[in-house]
Amino acid sequence: MKIDGVFSGGGIKGFALIGALKAVEARGLQFQRLAGTSAGSIVAAFSAAGYTANEIYEMMAETDIMNFLDQRRTFLPSPITKWILLYWRLGLYKGDVLEKWLAEKLAKKGVTTFGDLPKDYLRIIASDLTGGRIAVLPDDLPQYQIDPKNFSVAKAVRMSCSIPYFFEPIKIKSKGVTYLFVDGGVLSNFPIWLFDNDRIPKVRPVLGIKLSAKQEDRPVNQINNAITMFGALFETMKDAHDAKHISSRHEKDIIFIPMDHISVTEFALTEERKRGLVEIGKKRAEAFLVRWCY
Repeated sequence: MKIDGVFSGGGIKGFALIGALKAVEARGLQFQRLAGTSAGSIVAAFSAAGYTANEIYEMMAETDIMNFLDQRRTFLPSPITKWILLYWRLGLYKGDVLEKWLAEKLAKKGVTTFGDLPKDYLRIIASDLTGGRIAVLPDDLPQYQIDPKNFSVAKAVRMSCSIPYFFEPIKIKSKGVTYLFVDGGVLSNFPIWLFDNDRIPKVRPVLGIKLSAKQEDRPVNQINNAITMFGALFETMKDAHDAKHISSRHEKDIIFIPMDHISVTEFALTEERKRGLVEIGKKRAEAFLVRWCY
């Protein structure tokens, strides 16, 4: 059966999305359209290119994820370098290695630009900080004078994965303005609204996979100082937009995978931990799909 799929962001927690995708494939469900943010954009892009969940896991397992942390070279001492990079480059790591890796893997399936995919098949969320808005790629690219058919899918995924202050923002020049794009999760971490909202009724079953518990089951933020307040501020900002769209009408179509015990930037996960995350996602999805009434 054909369905539309939405994958949430969650950084390194995205291994659980691969497990959930395994369960979806085992049920014989096929995606007609896909959307994702951050880690979810990686899984969505690979799936759209034709990779199976097992192939995606194998690619991730054989890759040293720490290589994605590509810091700029400098002659200054490391602690000083980090502060300078953060101040002037707006991020500790470039993100070039991640984009190159994505491009190579997608190219093996014949996907380089959005023009290589069926129209409306894949949508990726990024945050346009300069324009102060959610950017849906490739749909919104004409607003930046860019032909969607010629835009790199790997670059779009990189834009969606550029965690603020962690990776450098992506810069796109248009109409004399330099636009800065960061992680789509800043403004919409779970874009289920793309396929099902009050103005756009869904045309087929929509299945969402979200790397968090239901809102009512989530632990409250413990705010004791300025640092924990910043964390709570970011989490609230990240989820507030999507919370409006996750009504009781949508909850029945969402696989919730609580992942509060893992940090989004915990790149040094052991292979055992990676497999554990995949298994958590798979089991959660299997339990959900058994009773899913679409």
